[in-house]
Amino acid sequence: MTGSLVRRLIILGGLVIIAIISTQSYWLLKTWDIKDQEFDETAQKMLLSVSQRIAKSSDFELPKKDFIERKASNLYVVNINSEINFDVLEDYLYQEMKNYSLETDFDYSVYDCTSKELVFGNYCDLAGENKVSLQEQVIPAIKGLDYYFVVRFPSRESFLLTNMNLSVMFAIIAILSVLFFLYTIWIVMRQERTSQLQKDFINNMTHEFKTPISSIKIAADVFSKSDFVIDDPRLARYARIITDQNQRLNDQVEKVLNIARLEKDSFELKKEEIDLHATLKEIAKNESVRIENHNINLELAPEEIILFTDPLHFTNVITNIIDNAIKYSATDPKITLKTEKKDTENTISIIDQGIGIEKEKLKNIFDKFYRVPTGDIHNVKGFGLGLFYVKTICTAHGWTIDIKSEPKKGTTFILKIPSKS
Repeated sequence: MTGSLVRRLIILGGLVIIAIISTQSYWLLKTWDIKDQEFDETAQKMLLSVSQRIAKSSDFELPKKDFIERKASNLYVVNINSEINFDVLEDYLYQEMKNYSLETDFDYSVYDCTSKELVFGNYCDLAGENKVSLQEQVIPAIKGLDYYFVVRFPSRESFLLTNMNLSVMFAIIAILSVLFFLYTIWIVMRQERTSQLQKDFINNMTHEFKTPISSIKIAADVFSKSDFVIDDPRLARYARIITDQNQRLNDQVEKVLNIARLEKDSFELKKEEIDLHATLKEIAKNESVRIENHNINLELAPEEIILFTDPLHFTNVITNIIDNAIKYSATDPKITLKTEKKDTENTISIIDQGIGIEKEKLKNIFDKFYRVPTGDIHNVKGFGLGLFYVKTICTAHGWTIDIKSEPKKGTTFILKIPSKS
């Protein structure tokens, strides 16, 4: 995963988090307002019923309008213009609270005209247990009113929250989801940092290898051309070993560097027209040297095929596949390069008769660093970068590559190249 992709994911994730939090906050506040409005309407209806019952029992008329007023979020004043009996008021409040399903504690106070103060009545709960108020609230008398009572709901907030269980549950789920997403982003960022450090280390290490490899090559060339070495078969063999192994090390370093360039998108395809058949013949000639019986067969289409491609990368693609065919052959490698020309696309098939690959392992064959398990046998060397490079170059050209394989029968790689390219 590239750094730019990680940054885009973080930005997108941040926007999603903001959207989720904003939406959830809006709906929680909206739900709270709706529940508060429902509570206010129910409380006013309940107090109206209480007032009507008091008026009926005492045989007086209530004020025509606006005799119930909400003074605070949990405090209501009811002006009935008549003397109020504490016991009757409490009894009616209990009954009407239950009738209107207001299952919350309340307390009440009644205005005393003699002392001109509000006299605390009682703290009540609907469980049937009268108890002293946790804290009697001193409420100032209201000017201009003579006969009124005050009802307070100290547990209003908890009552509203209880009626918002579903919304609160969704809010908790949303918060947990956001926390999980943030944790995931943190894990991704940490892995990205680790991956970047690993890439930087590998790149620096491979670049540092280039200088000693070049020095060894120069020294090996001078050493192998010495008359003293040429005349001594044993020294000549050692010189060839040094040259071959130095070249092998150089090839591996170049492969790692090429992969690093591909991942950074710092490589550029230098496309030009090439004769496909002539190029494949040259590749077969060079690669057949590595095979004891020089057994690379060509089955080329009768028509000429011209490709518009990067010659270097194209050659590397074909040689990497051939290299795999040679490595994973139980006996002398038998490899066939086959081409077909069609109206819409040209195909190149690289066919071998090697050990093959099991079906369930084919899906990972182009993954970076992936190598087909061979049990306890480790005679095949490499980093698992060759086919990853092949896939990347084919994708950069707009080609597709397929693979067919059967264990103990061989493997076929098929490159499909649109005719327009």
